[in-house]
Formats: sequence, C-alpha cells, structure tokens
Amino acid sequence: MSFQSRLRVLAATAVLAGSSSAIAATPVPPPQIGDAQPTPVAAPYPDTSLAAKQVQEAFRTAAKTHRKVLIDLGGNWCPDCRILAGIFEVPQVNAWLNSQFVVVPVNVGRMNTNLDIAQKYGVTVKAVPTVLVVTPDGKLLDPDGTVALGNARAMSPQAVLDLIGQWNQRG
Repeated sequence: MSFQSRLRVLAATAVLAGSSSAIAATPVPPPQIGDAQPTPVAAPYPDTSLAAKQVQEAFRTAAKTHRKVLIDLGGNWCPDCRILAGIFEVPQVNAWLNSQFVVVPVNVGRMNTNLDIAQKYGVTVKAVPTVLVVTPDGKLLDPDGTVALGNARAMSPQAVLDLIGQWNQRG
C-alpha cells in the first residue's frame, strides 16, 4: 500500500472515529414488550437528600456517553411511580433505557421536596411520575408531556415506552 493510500485510510478512520458520538447519539426505538405486565417496585426512589448530586452526576455521565438524561420525579407512596419503575426494570426495557439515557430517579417526597429540579427546566410538577427527557446541554425535549405519565397505571407498558421513545426522537 502506498503512502498516499495509507494516509487516506488513516483519514477515513479518523473521520469514522470522530463520528462515533453521532452514531451513539442516534435515537433507537423502544423495544416491543408485548403484553408484559411488570411488577410494581416497592420503593424505587432513593432518599430525597441524594437528588441534586445524582442529577448533577447524571449530566456529567450523559455528556461523556452521548446520551440524554431521563429524570423520573416521583414518590415511593405513588402507585403510578411504582408501576413506571416496574416497567423500567423489565430487562429489555432496562437495556434500551441505559443505551439511550442516564436514568435518574428523584424522590419528591410528598410533593414537597426536589421540585426545584423540574423548575430548572420550566416545569411545575403537577402529578407524579413526571418524566423529563433532557439533552446533556440542558434542553428539555418533552415540555408538552410532563404530566403524561401521571396516570401510568391506565396505560399499557408498551404505550409508556412508545411515549418515551417519541420524546427521545426529538433530540
């Protein structure tokens, strides 16, 4: 192989390597889970005092891994929140979520703490779960859907995933 050919191969390799972040950032549709009936999770949200640090770390990780941040605001007392957490724990759903997002469960207590996290994106939490899909640079992708999962128990698990998948396609 000539010197010029080797240079072209190296240049092409560099271009491909440089574009790998664009490939990683390409939204992938959610898995089809059929009639799966996930088991609600008893206490999916960590202590309220951990939220700010976990959200901050999620954005650092998202920037490094070219994923979005999915902030799941809810409470352990909330049946819809526990159902959503159960959907997130289905193995193929969990794999998809982790390929597309850095997921952060945020405990809002009895709708009286950590609400400032949503307010940072112009969202007033009116129902839980409230799911925010945010780019690593802080752009909210689902401002029209922040109350959409407030009655998650009335939705099929597939409908929940499809909705999150639609939000994911926006950015």
